[in-house]
Amino acid sequence: MKEITRTPIVILNFKTYLESTGEKALKLAKISEEVANETGVNIAVVPQYTDLLRISNEVKIPVLAQHVDAVDAGGHTGSILLESVKMVGATGTLLNHSEHRMKLANIQKMVKRVADQEMVSVICTNNIETSVAAATLQPNFVAIEPPELIGSGIPVSQAEPEVVEGTVDAIHKINTKIGVLCGAGISTADDMQAALDLGSDGVLLASGIILAEDPKKALYNLVSKI
Repeated sequence: MKEITRTPIVILNFKTYLESTGEKALKLAKISEEVANETGVNIAVVPQYTDLLRISNEVKIPVLAQHVDAVDAGGHTGSILLESVKMVGATGTLLNHSEHRMKLANIQKMVKRVADQEMVSVICTNNIETSVAAATLQPNFVAIEPPELIGSGIPVSQAEPEVVEGTVDAIHKINTKIGVLCGAGISTADDMQAALDLGSDGVLLASGIILAEDPKKALYNLVSKI
């Protein structure tokens, strides 16, 4: 498996921006790999399903799926099967992103199935309480992202530091091996450093890099203080 659990880690979610689709997705993945190689920071990318195979074949950094459905192989037209994303090179997956919420029972099912496939699970949460519930399911990472700050340019690590600190403390009371990521509004070196100073193991981000005028420069800047 491509190394993904080493921290600090930057997980770059491509979402469905045109700036991170198709050829541009591959270019962004290669930029991420270049920055990872030159800085030594662990960087993982999360492209759309249609780009997973090509990107996982052409870069050596970890590649995750944006979501998988709580279905088994069979008659589930239009669903995303965990085994299918693994077959095309994904080493893990996001679960319960604020833009693709899941029922608790389905999150629980998929965390177990992801672990059984020897893949990595990243459960996204929106507050301390849901982070605690997520941690009891024993994922590899919990990513705290207050939805009102996503894409706002206002970093949660500075706007709501008590949420990050509280999440870290609460999760580590359950299991110190669960990594905590900070998301929403992260885009600069100061944001990244603030997240680490609050006890997180890395960041989950998207638009701050993808929509930047120069994504490579923005990514270098993000990790420059680590």
